[in-house]
Amino acid sequence: MSQYEVTLLLGSNLGDPKKNIEAALCNIETAVGEIIRKSELIFTDPVEFVSNNIFCNIAVLIKTQFSPIKLLNYVKLIEREMGRADDTLISGEYQDRVIDIDIVRFGNLRFHTKELTIPHQKHLYERDFSRRLLDVL
Repeated sequence: MSQYEVTLLLGSNLGDPKKNIEAALCNIETAVGEIIRKSELIFTDPVEFVSNNIFCNIAVLIKTQFSPIKLLNYVKLIEREMGRADDTLISGEYQDRVIDIDIVRFGNLRFHTKELTIPHQKHLYERDFSRRLLDVL
């Protein structure tokens, strides 16, 4: 089976964000694929919405055999199992969350559907914290 190198960005700002990130990384490694490299954990203010809760963020490079849509389904399942009730795509707005897992890059693939756009433009070009995390991968 083919293996793809995929960059994910994770964020959490509810409960214990650092522990939420660690749990999500364990779930990713168990269900999705091997983590090859990780950035440092950083703490940032919310972007594009107002909240008093600070985010914990990390970028990871993984190897997976999943297609982009199958990978999306797995990361959304991890989010739901960890307690994320509302997805931004459904609610239409950003809000506090236990865990958020975004697919930023999928090898050199360019992919666009209603549910998923790869590469993730906001993380690559608009958000300073994202670029800082992604630069080390």
